[in-house]
Amino acid sequence: MTQPHPAETVEANDAELIRRSHDDPEEFAGVFDRYIEQIHQFIAKRLGTQAADDIAAETFLTAFRTRASYDLARQFAGPWLYGIATNLIAKHRRGEERFLRALSRTGLSPSPEPMADRVVGRVAAQEEDRRLAGALAGMSSGDRDVLLLVAWGDLAYEEVAAVLGVPIGTVRSRLHRARKKAKAAFGGTDPTREVA
Repeated sequence: MTQPHPAETVEANDAELIRRSHDDPEEFAGVFDRYIEQIHQFIAKRLGTQAADDIAAETFLTAFRTRASYDLARQFAGPWLYGIATNLIAKHRRGEERFLRALSRTGLSPSPEPMADRVVGRVAAQEEDRRLAGALAGMSSGDRDVLLLVAWGDLAYEEVAAVLGVPIGTVRSRLHRARKKAKAAFGGTDPTREVA
């Protein structure tokens, strides 16, 4: 019986998978498998579930096509993928803003939901969704991007700065402004912070 090669017994980091994919494109599937759910969820929260399927697919297609330019010194590809997704979302910004304005006015999300979620979720969270959507629609795109990358993408300030190509101080000031608007919409409670 042959022993597995030592490299086969240790799971490769993202940079290694991307490096390997230069010679064997199938290796990129490992990056896809690690990040597709969280990237899809982030996009769905921004644009709705229907658009998320297309934008998530486009995110990974763009990542695959540009993988030769990936900085292999960065072990984790998450911030890179969030950056691609954020840029693609920016291309769809007008649609996103129309979505948020409609949600703000009606409190009803045009995206399809499972029946149980529809009944329970609308009763429990319709007003909160409306207020949050109104606050998001009233923010500048830069402030909204920072807030959602932190709150929904769960990225650290340094990662957000890298994704958006801005200094960390800009991330902090944008996040402060965005949270202030969100708090005002919720009567002083910040809906973007985790409840302990």
